[in-house]
This record gives sequence, C-alpha cells and structure tokens, in this order.
Amino acid sequence: MADTLDELDGWLDANWDPELTVAQWWQLLGAAGWAAPGLPPHAYGKGLSRSEASAVGHRIVKRGAVAAPGGLGMMLAAPTIAVHGTPEHIEQYVLPIVTGQQAWCQLFSEPGAGSDLAGLGCKAVKDGDEWLVNGQKVWTSAGQIADMGMLIARTDPNVPKHKGITWFACPMRQAGVEVRPLREMTGRSLFSEVFLSDVRVPDDAIIGGTNNGWAVANTTLMFERSGLGAGGYTAMSIASPGSVAGDLSKRVGSFVREVGPSGGSGGGGAMAAGAEQLFVQLATASGSIKDAIVRQDLMRLHTLTEVGRMTSLRVKSEKAAGREVAGAPNIAKLSMSEIMRQSRDLGLRIAGAGGMLHAYNAKDRVTLDRATGQPMLAYVTEMALFAQAPPIYGGTDQVQRNILGERVLGLPKEPNDDRVKTWAELPKNG
Repeated sequence: MADTLDELDGWLDANWDPELTVAQWWQLLGAAGWAAPGLPPHAYGKGLSRSEASAVGHRIVKRGAVAAPGGLGMMLAAPTIAVHGTPEHIEQYVLPIVTGQQAWCQLFSEPGAGSDLAGLGCKAVKDGDEWLVNGQKVWTSAGQIADMGMLIARTDPNVPKHKGITWFACPMRQAGVEVRPLREMTGRSLFSEVFLSDVRVPDDAIIGGTNNGWAVANTTLMFERSGLGAGGYTAMSIASPGSVAGDLSKRVGSFVREVGPSGGSGGGGAMAAGAEQLFVQLATASGSIKDAIVRQDLMRLHTLTEVGRMTSLRVKSEKAAGREVAGAPNIAKLSMSEIMRQSRDLGLRIAGAGGMLHAYNAKDRVTLDRATGQPMLAYVTEMALFAQAPPIYGGTDQVQRNILGERVLGLPKEPNDDRVKTWAELPKNG
C-alpha cells in the first residue's frame, strides 16, 4: 500500500492544479485510475481493495486536492458495469462516471415492489432497436440531478418473476421522464419518485443480457450493501458530478476542503464515520463525559465501528486467499444500521434539550446556531432524523436477516410458488 500511495503522491505533484475546472481535474483523475481505484484495471481502476481505495481517497484530500466524484454512479453503476458489461459498455458508461461527466440514479424500487423487488411491474417492450419503458419508481436518490439511471424493468411477464427482468442504462434527460423530489423529515430531498412514460432506451444499453437483470441487480445490491455497510468510507468531493448540478465548469480549487463530520455526502456510512469523534468533543464540552452511561455508550459505538473495520480487513484477507466471507455485505449493512441507531440515541442524550431543535434550511440553521451557541448541534439532529433510513434502504434489516438465514445458514425458506408461477399469474402488491 505504501508504494501505491507514493505513486499517487508523485502523480498529484505532477497533475494537481487548483486553477483547472472541476471537469478537467476529474478527467485527469478518472483516466489515470485514481478516481475509482477499487475498479479493475480494465474499467479505469487499479484493482485495489475497499480499504486501500479508501486510503487513496483520503490521501487525495489530505494532499489538498479535490477528491473523486461521488454518487451512485461511482458506488453502484460503475462496478456493476465493470462486472457485467462489455468493453464498449465500459467506454460508454464507466469512463463518464469516473471522470464525473455523468451522474447516475437507481431506478429499482417501486410503490408495490420495495422489499419484494423482484415483484416490480415497470414494463419495457421491444420497439425495433429500442425499448419503450412505462412505470413508476420511488426512493430514487439524486434523481433530480441524474444524467443516467440504473433501470430494472420487466421484459417478460410470462416467466417466473425473477427471470423476466432486464437491467438497462437509461438516459434520464429525455421526454417522458418526470422526477418529483420527496421532502424528508431532515428537511432535505435526497429521494425522488420517478414516472416513466414511453421512455426510450437503446437495445445496446442492456447490461448483462435480456431477462438476466435479476442477476445483474443482485450485483448492484451487493455493492450497495457493501458501500453502505460499516468498515470505512472513501472521501468524496463536495462538488457534484454530472451535467445538471452545474459544478463541472467551476474552478476546482474552490472545492478544496476537509471532509466534515457528515462526510460531505449525506450517506449513512459517511455520516456515521465521524460521529464517534464528534460525540467525544460534544460530551467533553458539555460535561456529560463524566456520565458513566455516556462513556459506556461511547465505547459501545467505538466497538461497533472497530468490528466493522476488522470485518472489512477480514474480507480483504479472505479475498487475497481466494476465499470469501459468506454474507459479508449483508452483515456490513446490518452493522451500519445498528451504528446509526446507536449514534442517534447517544447524540440526542449528549445534546439534551437542544436535541429537540432542528433547522430545515440554511437560513434557519444560522439562526439556530446563534441561539444555541452549538454549531455542531445540526449534525447531531440531522443524524438522529436520518437514522431511520439506513435500516430500510438498500434492503431492509429484515431482508438482510432473511438472506443470511436462507443463503448462509441454510435455513428453510417460507413456502411459496413464485419460482414456478409466472409474474402475470402472481397476486400484486399495492
């Protein structure tokens, strides 16, 4: 790893220039393999482990440069396409992701197909060299700024539900795509609902083959659960990728800063990563560090974080030996859910009565900071409100436990006939 970081340092010395635009800097970073070093070399990466890729990201920030673009393109789309896509797909889709040219969203969940994702009803019908897509998606992170979407749609209703699904790279900036942001109790709108009406997707935008989308989607979900799980996170830029957000033409030096307690990304893993240090600072300042229960909960949070880190190292070690830890992504996801719950409860205990106050926009936050004299309080309250989300998105905690029970421990599945009956014959949710 030391050799890799030395190589990175030399590359930064030769290439970092704060006067470049964001687009120019990310083009250099992505094409050189430093934006997504966890990807394989044939997909603009360096084949590093998750912990090694994280170390690269933090080194870039520590050196005073702007980190790689964030978002679901980097976290999910690029690694999925690297596994299932053709060389042409990698050039067409992965390169614009690692260079920040395109932002992606995930068009998976539907109002009637959340935990039962394979029950989705969004339909894609072949029309010459294209597919016509009609349906509705929901809980679509960053849908309002996405150039592309990871779309799974039903392409054959006359086979069992897991077999008639296809994974598409769907252009979002076209007629027929309507994105409606959903305002959450944090005050943000990280998620959207998306309506697809006669949306056109090229036939060559299919990743992994027609009607093989369930296998491809499970790869995406594996990367999602690993990325959201405990065990570390990769530093990401506060500049937003893609053509919609408007950051690509700006001076890259304007985005230089250290990652704050929220991790700069709003995600559960990044948000929780700085929680322990933040809570120690707040407890020390308020005097609650003298409370034995607070100290005990701080150690519990530290222990959970360390277990997540060690699990990540174990996965790396097993992978190097040609083995794998069965269910590791699911375990990591469950661990992160518990860390978020512990962070919520501990943060509010330390905050005391101030934990009942929350600012829902930037203007109100300034007012609240002045009134309380606690500018870090906003991180505590946002984390507390956000903590309900990680146990749900990316597959609920109950789904993770079912997967571990059935696929890892070999426990019997609930009796059903959804592997025999066609999707058209099954009762529908909602």
